Amino acid sequence: MSGELAGVPAAPSGAGWGRGGRLAARRRLADRLATGLSLGATGIVLLALGSILLTLLARGLPGLSAGTLVRVMTPPGGGGGLANAIAGSLVQTGLAAAIGTPVGLLTGIYLSEYATDGRVVAVVRFVSDMMLSAPSILVGLFVYLALVAPVGHFSGLSGAVALAMLFVPVVVRTTEDMLRLVPLTMREAAYALGAPKWRVVLQVCLRAARAGVLTGILLAVARVSGETAPLLFTSLGNMNWSLSLDAPMASLPVAIYQYAGSAYDDWVQLAWTGALLITAGVLVLNVVVRMWHRRLGAGQ
Repeated sequence: MSGELAGVPAAPSGAGWGRGGRLAARRRLADRLATGLSLGATGIVLLALGSILLTLLARGLPGLSAGTLVRVMTPPGGGGGLANAIAGSLVQTGLAAAIGTPVGLLTGIYLSEYATDGRVVAVVRFVSDMMLSAPSILVGLFVYLALVAPVGHFSGLSGAVALAMLFVPVVVRTTEDMLRLVPLTMREAAYALGAPKWRVVLQVCLRAARAGVLTGILLAVARVSGETAPLLFTSLGNMNWSLSLDAPMASLPVAIYQYAGSAYDDWVQLAWTGALLITAGVLVLNVVVRMWHRRLGAGQ
């Protein structure tokens, strides 16, 4: 069997294979070029991340000691630590997560499962997207005008509210996107069993999308835990030990901002140590949640 169709003139010997060969060679070359560029870009990112981590370890570890974790901030040369800044960051970030997680989850569920196309939905999505990319300093200024200026003093509560405003859009976007990825057949199977919609959303959709939703919450925690600009306008910072939400409160990002630009070696060292602590905290939180999620999935 020759493989030629009846009535179709045969191509010159070797011409078709020649064009196919050149085309295949160009495709192989383009594929290798794209693969090489992708590998090069990945290598650049890994190199940059590795360089940042190595720099943090090299500059931050020398200042890490028990005294750094238990002593409060002091004037230069006083042998102070970062205990009040660590506690302040935990309080403000935790309160921001406590405020932002339910608001972001419920908004994402509404946009994905209940909202119909309309002006209100479009406005909610537009505001969420704008907040997602809004400069954090604008959020700080807004909270300053809304909460700090009327009472006449900075406070840890206003810092937590500012961080919560940056927290919510990340959770809204990831929750909505993850819920939309849940297969329609899972919802239909639940409805076929007679389950009401709220039960389908809570026990089927959220259960299937929980890995992505948790990742979104972690991304939000990682983002707000390193924010400095909004805290400068809201909680400001405090050299003393204070966990009162109605008073200025210290935080690691503000301490790093203040110490990194100083002319004192011990303060600069504490700034590097503080940056290392923030990075390690986000990394540990990420690893713990992923291990918990993996163990929970294995137990089912």
